[in-house]
Amino acid sequence: MWNTPEFWVAVAFFVLLGIAAWMGGFKTIGNLLDKRGQRIATELEEARRLSAEARALRDEYVAKRQAAEKEAEAIVAAAREEATRVAQEAHNRLAEFVAGRTAAAEAKISQAEAQATAEVRAAAANAGLQAAEVILRDRTQGEAADALVRNGVNQIRGAFTH
Repeated sequence: MWNTPEFWVAVAFFVLLGIAAWMGGFKTIGNLLDKRGQRIATELEEARRLSAEARALRDEYVAKRQAAEKEAEAIVAAAREEATRVAQEAHNRLAEFVAGRTAAAEAKISQAEAQATAEVRAAAANAGLQAAEVILRDRTQGEAADALVRNGVNQIRGAFTH
């Protein structure tokens, strides 16, 4: 057992550990590990803090995005209502314009009909008067007949011209 290489490796290892313990090597290694642990803990805490900030920023931007979407929807709804109102107003104006034009055209047509009727009546009256004058002249003779015809024709003309 004393002559085996494994025994002497074990002895050398334990001697090395003893020297390291006597010189404070374990304390130094422990301090290094503690510092590293503190650094890792600090980094983890920083990571948690940054993660919380990132979540807060994300939540803030989500809220802003939702508010912007609602505002955009409100703007679109208002634009649709305005477009509907403008279209209805244009339709109403067009209907009023067409109604006005129709009324004006009907008035012109009515006026033209009345004028044409009056002209036809006047022409018929004149034709009747001329026919009556010719008939009365042919049938009545003398100065009294001429005065009678003139007087009657003038009365009839006066009645139809007013």
